[in-house]
Parts: sequence; C-alpha cells; structure tokens
Amino acid sequence: MVDESKHKYAAEAMRQINQAWLDGQVQDLVPLVHAEIVTVLPGFAGRIQGRDAFLAGFRDFFESATIQEFREHDHQVDVAGDTAVVTFRFDMVYERSGKRYRSTGRDLWAFQKLGGAWIAVWRTMLDAEENVA
Repeated sequence: MVDESKHKYAAEAMRQINQAWLDGQVQDLVPLVHAEIVTVLPGFAGRIQGRDAFLAGFRDFFESATIQEFREHDHQVDVAGDTAVVTFRFDMVYERSGKRYRSTGRDLWAFQKLGGAWIAVWRTMLDAEENVA
C-alpha cells in the first residue's frame, strides 16, 4: 500500500525549494538541502558537490537574471522507504544582460528523509533547452 503522506511531504519539500529560490531567499534553502548535495549539470556535462557550491549557483542566477515567467507542471513523486524522487517539467523566461531567454526541461531531484524532514541530496535537469526568447 502506498503511503500518500510521504508523497505529500516530499512534494512539499520541493515546493519550498522552488519558492525560496524564486523569491530570491537563497539562504532559506540551507535546511532543505544536504551538506553534500550533488548537482549534475545538464547533459551530465559535469557535477557540483556541496551545499555552498549549490547555493552559489542559485545566488549567481538570481543576482544576474530577472525571472519573468516560471511555470512547472507534470509533477511526479515516487517514494521508496526513506528515498523520494521528485520530477517536474518547467518553462521559464528570464532576462540576463539585456537579452530574454526561454528555458525548458525536466527537473529531477532526489530526497532523503532525515530527522523527519525530506532533504534534497541530488539534482539534475533533463531535456534542458535554452533559447533566445
């Protein structure tokens, strides 16, 4: 039998992460991500490990770009024991250096339940595309 509460709480952790970075409150991500979180760059072109580097990426984006639109859809949450995988498709339009860009793809996050909270431990973006809007 599926424990829907686990799905709900993992989805809520994802919602909190997205809300924090969209609001520019990067420091609010600290309790939501593991100290050793791994981010795999689109296309598996490289990897970043550690909370400080993870936060720096969000901080850099927020400080250098203005988000004009952000939509997420096609949410999926899978839970097995104390591990959850949350994915969703995203469409974003942002401006950076006087140019508008449209970014689309699927965000994929892995969470681990630690101390009663779902904490992000791994992230990548699949099918990521970025074009001048």
